[in-house]
Parts: sequence; C-alpha cells; structure tokens
Amino acid sequence: MDYQEYIQMGLEGKEPLKIILCGAVQEEGEEKIGVVSVVFATQDRESATEKIQKLREQHPENYYMVYSVPLESDLTTQNHYPSIAIRKEDLQ
Repeated sequence: MDYQEYIQMGLEGKEPLKIILCGAVQEEGEEKIGVVSVVFATQDRESATEKIQKLREQHPENYYMVYSVPLESDLTTQNHYPSIAIRKEDLQ
C-alpha cells in the first residue's frame, strides 16, 4: 500500500472522527528533534480531505496521515491507533 492509499483508508474509515497527524523534524540549535502532532480533528470527511490536501501543499517537507477513530474509546486498545514513527535516520 502506498502513502496515498493509507490516507484514503483513513478518510474512508467507518469511524466518525477523522484525525490528521503531522510528523516533522525540527532543529533546535545543533540538535534535531522528531515531533508528532495532532493538527486537525473533525467528524466531516470532506473537511478532513480538504485540510490534508492544503497541509501537504503548504508543508511538503512534513509527513501527514489521517486516521479514522471511534469516539469515547481507549485508542491504545485498537489494533492500530494514531501514530507516526520517526526513526533515527530521519533525524540525521
């Protein structure tokens, strides 16, 4: 599965809440830090679609992902919950 297919899977998921995460590498002096942030949340699929397109256009250096998640749920009990991995190689 490629990047766009993962985004579509999140947008089309049956769960009501769409969350967009951003993975980025920030520099603080000589040090690089990997940061994962929740940048948008909505129950409207069209809003999520528009927002991720806009974010990807504005900040192509960042990595964005959309997750479809249930409300009132402990996400850590799900098979896969919102997360982005930042590897050591990303920080070099």
